Amino acid sequence: MIVRTRFAPSPTGFLHIGGARTALFSWAFAKKHGGQFILRIEDTDVARSTPEAVQAILDGMHWLGLDYDEGPFYQMQRMDRYKQVIQNMLDAGSAYYCYSSKDELDALREQQMANKQKPRYDGKWRPEIDKVLPTIPEDIKPAIRFRNPQEGVVVWQDLVKGRIEIANAELDDLIIARADGTPTYNFCVVVDDSDMGITQVIRGDDHVNNTPRQINMLMALGEIDGAIKVPQYAHLSMILGSDGQKLSKRHGAVSVMQYDDDGYLPEAVLNYLARLGWSHGDDEVFSMQQFAEWFDLDHITPSAAQFNTEKLNWINAHYIKQADNAYLVTDISKRLSKLNITIGAQGNLPAVIDLYKERINTLNELASSIAYFYQKPVFDDAAREKHLTSEIKPVLATLLSLLALIDWQAEAIHDAINEVVNQYQLKFPKVAMPLRVALTGIAQSPSIDQVMALMSKDEVLARINFAIS
Repeated sequence: MIVRTRFAPSPTGFLHIGGARTALFSWAFAKKHGGQFILRIEDTDVARSTPEAVQAILDGMHWLGLDYDEGPFYQMQRMDRYKQVIQNMLDAGSAYYCYSSKDELDALREQQMANKQKPRYDGKWRPEIDKVLPTIPEDIKPAIRFRNPQEGVVVWQDLVKGRIEIANAELDDLIIARADGTPTYNFCVVVDDSDMGITQVIRGDDHVNNTPRQINMLMALGEIDGAIKVPQYAHLSMILGSDGQKLSKRHGAVSVMQYDDDGYLPEAVLNYLARLGWSHGDDEVFSMQQFAEWFDLDHITPSAAQFNTEKLNWINAHYIKQADNAYLVTDISKRLSKLNITIGAQGNLPAVIDLYKERINTLNELASSIAYFYQKPVFDDAAREKHLTSEIKPVLATLLSLLALIDWQAEAIHDAINEVVNQYQLKFPKVAMPLRVALTGIAQSPSIDQVMALMSKDEVLARINFAIS
């Protein structure tokens, strides 16, 4: 049997971090077993689905590098197939017309809640032996309901949560087609999973309550068409914020593409998501190829995972440090452009990136940290007041004269600074700190002689002259 998994988002919003983890785990399971990963867009909620949301999902999958073997399939393009299956179910007696109006159903629900009963359909239009159905009203277009078994239990061995058993008596007859003829989510999922030969359904545990209904419908389809296999189910626990509360925007529940905007590498986001609820010993950092080789459902914890931005930053910093400088140049150039910074002849971008990438957590931090190489520095007022004092300006003026005479190399620059330090009997930081402020606008930077060596001699002299004037 070929393993076939699927990721089936609803395009009513962006691809968020929880959905991305579900896609990653489904992708990895298929890769691990030499199977196929399918992308399906569940767009039957016409009122809320948008082309922009579809594109956001596709963009997010592409940015993460989660390549799919088939798809994307769109449910709205499969309407003829759903209608055919519904008719087959009506003919077989596993579905029936329901003429209860919305007002009737609302009133029934209110009465049940007032009686502290579980809200459920009362079976008014469910056909039974010797049951006389009400007269069909002329002004009501019927919905179509699935005739759920009323006895027995639905049992499945969840690949994450273990054995789950739900009595059929707890389930009512689900609407599978609305009065306007459009099929509902739970029904479309069943037909799609069956037609596409899905062998493992990996999804969030908010779908646990849907699973017994879907299994019953699959069984009913099997009685009609034969040879329909029920997939295995794996329900992933939700992701919580670091405070243990439901994940929100302040925790990181934003579009996957927002992580790109915020300066995260896709490799880092994937690596972090892989560790949200799954583990392989103490391994923290690994490639997606390694993840796919290691991945199994046995090591997914059934308890909720907690999103930790600090941990994500740590992993992102690791990947930035390991990244080839040439790989980062294209990305950083775009981020500098967004800051309205043009990279001219001033400074060698790969070398500048190499100088700073050990010091930052995100690509945005990297871009903003090196911005001063390509534009006049924005002075930190507190740093300028503290370090560019009237006492130090004559020292920098002397250094300016020495720098004008040397060959422009880091070693020669370092020697010139040392000469001034010795001449004025100062400690090295007493000169280096004001020099940093003069050149970068702030008091922190990598080794100042290395910074200066990457800037043009004329630019360094001009900035020091401006700072002491």
